[in-house]
Amino acid sequence: MSIPALMPVYPRCDVRPVKGEHCHLIDEDGTRYLDFASGIAVNLLGHSHQGLIGAIQKQAETLMHVSNLYGSPQGERLAQMLVDKTFADTVFFTNSGAEAVECAIKTARAFHQHEGGDPARTELITFTSAFHGRTMATISASNQAKMHHGFLPLLEGFQYCEFDDLEAARAMIGPKTAGFLVEPIQGEGGIRPASQEFMQGLRDLADEHGLMLVLDEVQCGVARTGKLYAHELYGITPDIVATAKGIGGGFPLGACMATEHAARGMTFGTHGSTYGGNPLAMAAGTAVMEAVANDEFLEHVRDTGARLKAKLEQFIGNYPELFELVRGEGLMLGIKMKVESRPFFQHLRDKHQLLTVAAGDNTLRVLPPLVIGDAEIDEFFDKLSAGAADYTVPDAS
Repeated sequence: MSIPALMPVYPRCDVRPVKGEHCHLIDEDGTRYLDFASGIAVNLLGHSHQGLIGAIQKQAETLMHVSNLYGSPQGERLAQMLVDKTFADTVFFTNSGAEAVECAIKTARAFHQHEGGDPARTELITFTSAFHGRTMATISASNQAKMHHGFLPLLEGFQYCEFDDLEAARAMIGPKTAGFLVEPIQGEGGIRPASQEFMQGLRDLADEHGLMLVLDEVQCGVARTGKLYAHELYGITPDIVATAKGIGGGFPLGACMATEHAARGMTFGTHGSTYGGNPLAMAAGTAVMEAVANDEFLEHVRDTGARLKAKLEQFIGNYPELFELVRGEGLMLGIKMKVESRPFFQHLRDKHQLLTVAAGDNTLRVLPPLVIGDAEIDEFFDKLSAGAADYTVPDAS
């Protein structure tokens, strides 16, 4: 057989972690890597966090899975924590970010097709350079041709608009429009925060036209920006939010959160999941919320993020041929490069044992665990400086 046992849909590198310690990953050959990728914004408490491990172990000893046909004390507890700490009135638990976005899309459509709504409103306006997941609905919600290749025809019901262009969004509203689906800070698109005017404008347009404002906070949510959810930075209240990644701290978990008004169409039988909301996931999510959903932790993220960003802005001036600017909020930061970012990200990984993440718009994503301190920041700059100093831009020819 020529095909590997693991389906070859990822260009897997030679880093093969077998252990994690706080903010480091350890390869099977013993090589230590500073992890400023966090599993792409997942391991917000780092690796081997005792509170998270203990919660999962304790739950595994008691009960791992039952059907959602039964009551869920574990799910009710975590859902209430999210309701108490966010805009939401109700929560549906999923296993991933893509599933959370799928549920958000269904919730937005069901709102209009519920009794008293306008069933013609089936389309969501989405935005360029967005990433919403890899299911058929979520790739259809993206305008990226590379994600569409091989999977045509796409699903109907999505209109693409230029990101951060409020007037273009206003012009696209029509009789079929159900709402907007947007990342407040684009992750895969290059750590691109939306402007205040854009986010407030979408909220105002949704209110004016009776539409749903649906936010994809899979990457930017759960304390990553120094707020529990990034929309708090803009002072707006969404109707529906998809969340995942950091909410499980490394355990597969996502959620669709909504107001009571927005969720009016999500009634018995409209949605479901075999594994969503299982007791193990609920234990992980509860441990994460107990750790991060408090003023002290969020202030730590804001302060640490501000220091890291300031040092990055000072650092890039030493290499004007490589770096252009730094953007992002909290510990969701991106370095926009003047050259292609992927070879540099590989160079940092392979030559200097520093893990970051490449993104669109020639951006290097800096997504460390939210528990980093001065020692990890110092190590990061040691490795980044060494990597920039000995980097040779590949010959484009």
